[in-house]
Amino acid sequence: MLSKEALAQRLIHACQSVMAAQDELTDIDSQFGDADHGITMTKIANAIQEAVRQNDGSIQSMLDDAAMAVMVLNGGSAVPLWNTWLDGLQEHSVAANEMTVSQVKRMFAGACDALAALSKAKVGDKTMMDALIPATQAISAWEGDMDGLFLAAAEAAQQGAENSRNFVSRFGRARSYGQATIGTPDAGAVSMKYFFVGLAKK
Repeated sequence: MLSKEALAQRLIHACQSVMAAQDELTDIDSQFGDADHGITMTKIANAIQEAVRQNDGSIQSMLDDAAMAVMVLNGGSAVPLWNTWLDGLQEHSVAANEMTVSQVKRMFAGACDALAALSKAKVGDKTMMDALIPATQAISAWEGDMDGLFLAAAEAAQQGAENSRNFVSRFGRARSYGQATIGTPDAGAVSMKYFFVGLAKK
């Protein structure tokens, strides 16, 4: 089982992991983007962290608060994308203080589907989906305990973010650079990687 307290701690670790990578994310985004991804992700991570810390309701209530906290932020394209994913998490979570492995699987699968419906991006398009889709697939395929589930997701997200180096950007400002984007990972995939790396910490 995954308690609300345990999930809250994992989410806080995830946010801290993203915030610690601000300079790296800014550097990556400066190659072919607006160089604002690091700052934007720090805003997003901080908003999630504070919402999680202040919530005194169920798992669904906590995730809903996190989604709402992100929704009101001013920032780049990452804000609506992360809001959609977080809203997908809360929509497919439970109004309780514990979740089973199967419920966690459904939650992440539903959230990924929600974001995919909005972004239309797939693995290979050089976006955050290059890390999120493999992580979600690893969660869906996992047969074991909760700790192993999050570790498997983190490993898949890391590999997915690294693989984004090999692709041509097909979305956003970076798309105009074409083949020149090969060799540089996608900033959105890297920030998602760090989020899952943090989630794997208890």
